[in-house]
Amino acid sequence: MAHNKASQAKSEATFKPYIDTSERIAEFTLKAIILGAFFGIVFGASTVYLALRAGLTVSASIPIAVLAIAVFKRLGRSTILENNIVQTIGSAGESIAAGVVFTVPALYFLQGGADYFRYTQILVLALVGGILGVLFMIPLRRSLIVKEHGALPYPEGTACADVLIAGEKGGTFARRVFQGLGVAMLYKLLMSILGLWKDVPGYVTRRGSAYPNATLNGEITPEYLGVGYIIGPRIAGTMVAGGVLSWLALIPLITYFGDSLAVALKPGVGDKLISAMTPAEIYRGYVRYIGAGAVAAAGVITLLRSLPTIVSSFRDSLADLRGAQSGRAPARTDRDIPITYVLAGSLALALLISVLPQIPGTFPGSLLMSLLIVIFGFFFVTVSSRIVGIIGSSSNPISGMTIATLMATCLIFVSIGWAGNAYQAIALCVGAIVCIAAANAGATSQDLKTGYLVGATPLHQQLGLIIGVLVSVLAIGGTLLLLHSSAYGPIGSARLAAPQATLMATIIQGMLSQDLPWGLVFTGIFISLVIELCGVKSLSFAVGSYLPLSTTSTIFVGGIVKWWASRATKTREGESELTPGMLYSTGLVAGGSLAGVAIAILAGVREGGFARLLNLGAAVGLEQKLGAAADLIALVAFGALALLLRRVAGKTEES
Repeated sequence: MAHNKASQAKSEATFKPYIDTSERIAEFTLKAIILGAFFGIVFGASTVYLALRAGLTVSASIPIAVLAIAVFKRLGRSTILENNIVQTIGSAGESIAAGVVFTVPALYFLQGGADYFRYTQILVLALVGGILGVLFMIPLRRSLIVKEHGALPYPEGTACADVLIAGEKGGTFARRVFQGLGVAMLYKLLMSILGLWKDVPGYVTRRGSAYPNATLNGEITPEYLGVGYIIGPRIAGTMVAGGVLSWLALIPLITYFGDSLAVALKPGVGDKLISAMTPAEIYRGYVRYIGAGAVAAAGVITLLRSLPTIVSSFRDSLADLRGAQSGRAPARTDRDIPITYVLAGSLALALLISVLPQIPGTFPGSLLMSLLIVIFGFFFVTVSSRIVGIIGSSSNPISGMTIATLMATCLIFVSIGWAGNAYQAIALCVGAIVCIAAANAGATSQDLKTGYLVGATPLHQQLGLIIGVLVSVLAIGGTLLLLHSSAYGPIGSARLAAPQATLMATIIQGMLSQDLPWGLVFTGIFISLVIELCGVKSLSFAVGSYLPLSTTSTIFVGGIVKWWASRATKTREGESELTPGMLYSTGLVAGGSLAGVAIAILAGVREGGFARLLNLGAAVGLEQKLGAAADLIALVAFGALALLLRRVAGKTEES
């Protein structure tokens, strides 16, 4: 232990950033702020779309850094610190959008919560959670980023610094991002707007067969293909395994035994008999609760696995705060927003949310909600900031932290007599703000690590992160409501599954109203336990069991392409973030997601030329005319997209 602390102190003393502390170059400039704000809106909107549909997010820092370098080279010169400010501001949109989508849509399912599922309320929750995530992280920066530079690698932050330094030295890797973006938008134009082929080819076994209602399908979108490539074959394979269990095992099993029942089996779908249910209805009525139990258990297991890190992080951070020195002018690379501003801002936000009419609850009882937000928020910001330093933002167990927050909040509410439907929305708001704060704190940590490596000014990055929050939240709520009311919606339907938010609503309703089908939930809990005992981390499997197989199967194809390309190029999984395949896949995700948002806007147009163009293939009955060949044509189109990704991934000029 002493040797470890000595090595950390030596690392801190000998480290030299890319831009020396004494140098003064352009950093917090107007053009960097404007471009970063633009990317914050774009990636915030695309993350809302992707998280609602697939329950997944992709880190935005690296693609934004690549795009910033490319844009500034077109417009003129820029410094590495300006490019860093762009990615810092822009990445706030992605992290806040993830926290919002994982929790806030649950208001739609809660008693009285629909009254708060509006733009202003979503804006307030996102704004408070996002700013608290930045403020709570500021006093932890020196402890986690500087003092433990040799111990906490912060993988995305380090990779982003490599991108910025490579861009400073010259490179052409941005071309791959733009190529992927263009191909994805063209593909979605032909498939989803012109309707030239089906977007969900599939097959369902006959009801009367020996293997009834088994469902195999795939939503063949470029964004899912890109996500699968980015997360790799291991996680993609684990996710599709969960989908196989739900759609090719549990649904046929429930059909097989349920067809002989003469009465409706609760919870079900209304008073329908199982013999009259479609596979989708069996999923909604039974399998969804099994999946919810699996996700809840997997989230708690993930959190417990991280418990030693949590305790160590919290202890070290408090010790650093107690031992902080003052009285000397800090160097440029050691300047933070003053701690007095951090404390005053945090206190002001806590008091503000206790009196705002956009937040459920009445004063002074709402002060308890504010207190819980501050306590759980600071604790899990500390947890999140340290965990991402070890395992990266993509593996950060935000869902587990939010589940723990909701369970603790509901237990406190019940203990003081706040049981029943009236307190569901209040509990959700506590969990939502804590989730958004923890998600943004993880991204903030990665950004500050990038800045530490390239020699940025922490004060400028922290101000940039707050600007990123203020700008991106304007688009996140609107995008969420737009998708909810579009042809994709409503939230909770097959095309906007919102698995994490639906789970949060299920947990709150069950704990405060005691109406959960606990038998199904416990089945899911023990499925996750079985997966853990097999030596497999259960969170990806559990999320896969909760999602439609049409989502996870397409993601799995992307993982297979990654495995195929890695074997051909002899690249180990996770070895580099700068390969052509990774950059091209980032473009596929961004292009497909942005095209999806654009399609949702077009779907809301009731009159005019755009409305007549939307899904032209359906208008002329193309699928009916093609019959069974429609599925084959769709698979050929998607296969061509996958082969194109494999061809790009086999190139090595940017590696």
